[in-house]
Amino acid sequence: MKSVLILCTGNSCRSQMAEGIATALYADTHTFFSAGTKPSHVHPIAIAVMAEIGIDISGNRSKSVTEFEGQVFDSIVTVCDDADQNCPYFHGPARRVHWGFDDPALATGTPDEILHFFRSVRDAIYDKFLKDGRRL
Repeated sequence: MKSVLILCTGNSCRSQMAEGIATALYADTHTFFSAGTKPSHVHPIAIAVMAEIGIDISGNRSKSVTEFEGQVFDSIVTVCDDADQNCPYFHGPARRVHWGFDDPALATGTPDEILHFFRSVRDAIYDKFLKDGRRL
């Protein structure tokens, strides 16, 4: 099994959705983890939009990247520019990959507009992992 760490700043939206999607797609060949450089909480709208596609992340918790220090990963995927620039060094052969996505936690507008933005980011993450996730 390959081991992949997915990083973003808060570990509340993008990396949580990515971990759920990647696990749903590739649990047969990969183990996925997510963390943040400044962890906070799993965003309730991220939980809701993932449930819409049959992926339950309601039991997830926001984790600090420091929880994974000393572990060896095959790949480290950053899903936001801040994490890409501030990602700590991990020993071993980890392949670094940056797939930047907009931060749905910063969405503004009506509740429907915010929900639409979360869905569009979720779908972009899904499409990227569907296309390139097996290669991690």
